[in-house]
Amino acid sequence: MHDDRNLIEQRIERVLRERLRPSVYPESIPAELEVWHAPDEPVPVSVGLAADYAPCQVGDWWGPPWGTSWFRVTSTVPQEWSGRIVEAVIDLGFDKGMTGFQCEGLAYEPDGSPIKGLNPRNTWVRVGSPSSGGERVELYVEAAANPVILGHRPFVPTELGDNRTAGTEPLYRVGGIHLAVFDEEVWQLVQDAEVLDQLMHQLGTDSPRRWEILRALGRALDAIDLQNVPATAKAARAELAGALTRPAHASAHRLSAVGHAHIDSAWLWPLRETVRKVARTTSNVTALMDEHPGFVFAMSQAQQLAWIKEHHPDVFARVKEKIEEGQFVPVGGMWVESDTNMPGAEAMARQFVHGKRFFLDEFGLETREVWLPDSFGYSAALPQLVTQSASGWFLTQKISWNQANKFPHHTFFWEGIDGTRVFTHFPPVDTYNSEFSGKELAHAAGNFAEKGKATRSLLPFGWGDGGGGPTREMLARAARLSNLEGSARVEIERPDEFFRKAHEEYPDAPVWVGELYLEFHRGTYTSQAKTKQGNRRSEHLLREAELWAATASVQLGHSYPYEQLDRIWKTVLLNQFHDILPGSSIAWVHREAEQSYAAIADELEQLITTAQQQLAGEGTEAIVFNAAPHARDGIEAGGAATVSMPDGSVRVDERDGGFVLDNGLLRTVIDRRGLLTSMLDLTMDREVLPPGAAANLLQLHQDLPNKWDAWDVDAFYRNTVTDLTEADEIAVSSTDSYHVSIRIVRSFSQSTVTQLLTLRAGARQVDIDTGVDWHESEKFLKLAFPVDLQTDRFASETQFGHVYRPTHGNTSWDAAKFECCAHRWVHLAEPGYGVALVNDSTYGHDVSRAAKSEGGVSTTVRASLLRAPRFPDPDTDHGVHRFRHALLAGAGVDDAVREGYRVNLPTRVVHGSRSVRPLVSVDNPAVVVESVKLAEDRSGDVVVRLYEAAGGRAGAQLTANFPVRGAVSTDLLERRWPDSAAYELTNSALSVHLRPFQIHTLRLTPE
Repeated sequence: MHDDRNLIEQRIERVLRERLRPSVYPESIPAELEVWHAPDEPVPVSVGLAADYAPCQVGDWWGPPWGTSWFRVTSTVPQEWSGRIVEAVIDLGFDKGMTGFQCEGLAYEPDGSPIKGLNPRNTWVRVGSPSSGGERVELYVEAAANPVILGHRPFVPTELGDNRTAGTEPLYRVGGIHLAVFDEEVWQLVQDAEVLDQLMHQLGTDSPRRWEILRALGRALDAIDLQNVPATAKAARAELAGALTRPAHASAHRLSAVGHAHIDSAWLWPLRETVRKVARTTSNVTALMDEHPGFVFAMSQAQQLAWIKEHHPDVFARVKEKIEEGQFVPVGGMWVESDTNMPGAEAMARQFVHGKRFFLDEFGLETREVWLPDSFGYSAALPQLVTQSASGWFLTQKISWNQANKFPHHTFFWEGIDGTRVFTHFPPVDTYNSEFSGKELAHAAGNFAEKGKATRSLLPFGWGDGGGGPTREMLARAARLSNLEGSARVEIERPDEFFRKAHEEYPDAPVWVGELYLEFHRGTYTSQAKTKQGNRRSEHLLREAELWAATASVQLGHSYPYEQLDRIWKTVLLNQFHDILPGSSIAWVHREAEQSYAAIADELEQLITTAQQQLAGEGTEAIVFNAAPHARDGIEAGGAATVSMPDGSVRVDERDGGFVLDNGLLRTVIDRRGLLTSMLDLTMDREVLPPGAAANLLQLHQDLPNKWDAWDVDAFYRNTVTDLTEADEIAVSSTDSYHVSIRIVRSFSQSTVTQLLTLRAGARQVDIDTGVDWHESEKFLKLAFPVDLQTDRFASETQFGHVYRPTHGNTSWDAAKFECCAHRWVHLAEPGYGVALVNDSTYGHDVSRAAKSEGGVSTTVRASLLRAPRFPDPDTDHGVHRFRHALLAGAGVDDAVREGYRVNLPTRVVHGSRSVRPLVSVDNPAVVVESVKLAEDRSGDVVVRLYEAAGGRAGAQLTANFPVRGAVSTDLLERRWPDSAAYELTNSALSVHLRPFQIHTLRLTPE
């Protein structure tokens, strides 16, 4: 037989494009169109419906960036269409080459009832099924002129990301607006042909199945009258029936397909637009469920469902109905799909608390799947948090984006820092926006790493981020692929059904220990510094507000601000979304985040001040409040008292244009350049810095990654560096017997840095306060501290503990971690001696080794201060910033933990007349009290969350300084663990025993 494969394949492609797909709508008439342009921000539906509309034509421009236009579509169905399916086909000016990320619409009935969304690949609204002919059609479309930020030429700097700079020129032209006959037989033929054609192209040319499909498609094309496709569609489908009914191989991979629409809560659009995106998508999927009772859709992010409840109650009612019917499945158990690298310990716990509580309160559902497909790496604290939230499974696919190393598993147990293991799945399809293409299914089956051990994986399908979610075409493909020779088997089912089957099938899955580090998007630890600082500050202010409000409530009977704290927490959690906190959103998003953090700080400061004043009482004594979990300056952890001045003094001497600072514990030399050239630990008689090295060294790098500007730092940035060693000014800034501060001013390029280096009496650290007036582009600013330690690993604080990472690049896995995330501290040590660098708001760090001329190696830790990417925010981080660091000499991990809290939780002074006993006290510094609050059920119970911080086993006695009649351990949601015994109490004290990094939540019931 002659090889005519290419000829037939080209024929198939052209006939599909030019004849079959256009024939889905064989007859159409133009509809009448009118428009009203909302003058500013989106308006309520009632306003849009009642507006004064003006005539509009196809081809008219509409939509200044971020504007909203309301369209009224009217027409009359021709009588001759009686008995046929009729749809309105509405093209707002879509770019069909993009699935979302552009203009969108939501169609309404004249009474304001939402119908469905309109998206680039979902432009229809059913108006007659079937039509009786002669009906009057009237639809309203709320159209959003969202600009294309990430277009076909990606990562181009643009001013479109802020409504203040985006301009007013319209972006879109109205496409065709028609009433059209929908020919279902032709549509079904298109689905048949596309499924077979795509499958065929994934099979080898030596596969008999490929040739069988080719011949079937050829016969189908022969059966089609190209001038009258509808009349011959049925005959063409008959030619394909045999090829579509051949069953899949018994060993075919099994795909559990779950409808999904990944909607970033903010990214290339502001929060207010996400509210509308969610309404459009959920309107789409609930309408699709009416036609397809087997369709299942999973939606994460409680915040997004809360938005629907608040802004679109009609849509929310439909969602609740479909949840009750089992088709709409809430998943995730978190308030948003947050970043997991940077949120603090308690904030990470509250993501689960608020997310799961919303699902329980609104729907009576206990979600078990933690659903984080797109976050930029996953903290090793997560397995324990998943389990302590009464969840059982974890899903992501982002690790497939690794630059260097392919992750070895798709189904496995993930072991966290405390030893907790959670059953985890990475969909091998390597996308969360599948459309059931033949290429995707072949990749999922071939890529699956567990072949021979397991047989199934999960496939999320649907267009996200403004694409409208799953489509009827996707469901048609899924039906055809359920049992088709040459393909994986597809079954639409709930995520929990997949996880149950996968777990039962693979109980001895391999184990991955430690963090799931993403070898990509490392710049997100640094971009948008003010967003990160707002997050860190808000987390610690919330700790203080809850602690002092709970103390005032229990000790004095004052009211506890439940609603206010709940609202503030939800705002903080929202801003931890994985494109807000990482700094990868447009300028508008980060401007609003900064404003929300300022408002949060004002509220929390007022709550703290009010509670502390109540506790201190009236008077003139200076009462110092210590919210940290460790005693400080003679004040108990979580208590308040008067304090005396610290013992000791600090001496300062000038030397060669620089200064020598000495407090009897440390002697530090700051040279004329403002660099720290010596840090002598007098207690240990040990020099902290390597010979000839200088610390407090600011280093400036070029920073233009290959793509994903705000997200990525590529390893080659290290190839060029400028050491900022020239000082404009160095002088003593302030001094008394208890501290000395040296002020250093530097200028470079368009920016200025002002630093204060301070040595305090009795301190074993140098405090570094760095102010930067930053006006650079595509630069990366680091603050370097070389230390004379030989170590092959360093510890970085993470939620409820710390992780170790290599200081070397022995393997590709080690080398890929050239930039890492740490919370309040990084610790380096060799046997017998350690150094810690603590901070108040930075996250990105790198640690490296260097050979010393006299032998051995030294280690350098660098804090990442600022970046200046130009996409998606062209002015990222321009402005004034302040950072605080401290370099601790002779520090153990316990010192790093303590000082990390000290820097982030400064003491507060209130004038009053009485000291304050802490609500609870713990007698082992390795057991840290992370939060103290009142129970969310308003019972008056006190909830205390503890964790073991040193990485070893620890016992401690917890003493409540109020009468307690009962104590139990609970999950994160403050529910008593099943089958757990109540604690034995002795004088309101109890004993706890914790494994390394164990989180332990206690619920204390006052008498």
